[in-house]
Amino acid sequence: MAATWKDVRSELNISPEDEAIIALEKDLIRTMVKIREEQGLSQAQLAEMCNVKQPVIARMEKAVHSPQIDSLLKILTPLGYTLKIEPLKRTQ
Repeated sequence: MAATWKDVRSELNISPEDEAIIALEKDLIRTMVKIREEQGLSQAQLAEMCNVKQPVIARMEKAVHSPQIDSLLKILTPLGYTLKIEPLKRTQ
């Protein structure tokens, strides 16, 4: 019988802290894609603006690996955005 994603995921033993990091990365990447699309830019156009190759944008948007902060800033700055450190909203 084939394992389900739920079975595989439970075997990974991902901590709540790691879950939060994964969720944050996914949200950051979704937001970056949304901004690019709202500005009517293709990945190639954004890559040219940022002085990177288009596959860099594609890999970042597909979340192939965790993006480096300098890479994020290199892409966000020409879009008119930056990163900001804010306290987490904690539920009590």
